[in-house]
Amino acid sequence: MLNWLTPDPSWVSSGGGSMENATADAYPPVGLPPQPAVPPPADLLVNPWDIVLCTSGTLIACENALVVLVIWQNPALRAPMFLLIGSLALADLLAGLGLVLHFTFAYLLRSDSAQLLTVGLVVASFSASVFSLLAITIDRYLSLYYALTYNSERTAAFTYAMLVLLWGASLSLGLLPVTGVNCLSQEVTCSVVRPLTKNNVAVLSVSFLLLFGLMLQLYVQICKIVMRHAHQIAVQHHFLAATPHYVTTRKGVSTLAIILGTFAACWMPFTVYSLIADYTYPPLYTYATLVPATYNSVINPVIYAFRNQEIQKALWMVCCGCIPTTMAQRARTPSDV
Repeated sequence: MLNWLTPDPSWVSSGGGSMENATADAYPPVGLPPQPAVPPPADLLVNPWDIVLCTSGTLIACENALVVLVIWQNPALRAPMFLLIGSLALADLLAGLGLVLHFTFAYLLRSDSAQLLTVGLVVASFSASVFSLLAITIDRYLSLYYALTYNSERTAAFTYAMLVLLWGASLSLGLLPVTGVNCLSQEVTCSVVRPLTKNNVAVLSVSFLLLFGLMLQLYVQICKIVMRHAHQIAVQHHFLAATPHYVTTRKGVSTLAIILGTFAACWMPFTVYSLIADYTYPPLYTYATLVPATYNSVINPVIYAFRNQEIQKALWMVCCGCIPTTMAQRARTPSDV
């Protein structure tokens, strides 16, 4: 099977030949002319890890398609915050479709062109997802730091500029494998994700670490602003530490910790592994770190979309044509940051 991961001969059924033959097929001797692609044998087993990735991609696509549909159809959801949430959902939607298409093409087409296109789509989509998370973090910081002037035309223009930049950068990263930055001609330059080169993956991993550090710094500043505002309100109203304002503020800080912790837990294993490993490492390790990274796109709609009160109301209108009274009267709290 032509896979974006380093070929593993152990997945080839032994019914058609020995392990030596399978290994020779997976790694042809250097210098031989390229052989035409042949149909997979009838007894070729489907890699269960590919099934897991395809299932994750299907769930990601369906979940984020709902968010994109709700934001697209509701004219009230046009504020900068919702545009960024829509960008995140669109990126995760494309990432899910990329995983499904890769599974389909890998077992049906078995061509280098299809492999490059699907890997490019996945790279661009996940890059846009991470960049969108950074843009949401920046937007949340600005909405607190410039609370009085946040809903201005300048903020909308800045949001559109961020969207153009993040999608432009993501598309550029996704086009690299298609435009020739790949290891199809030289297997020794492959990374743990074939056909991406070791240098390409290293750049992506280092960029992720830098973005994570920036997000961490911004969330620390957000926590400081939220705590300072809550303290000012408590002083003005003579509240004690156990008042609802203290509880909601503590809940808001906990929410920020969950957001950042979830992001790190999903992406950090694959990022670190990509830096230290190469194509000679067993594919099992790549799958074991890549699958949790895809779960971030499953969790994103829950954290950024389904918890939002305005999107919740839009979902209720789509599903049952009404909004529960308790939801309509609920006020925004610091835990919603």
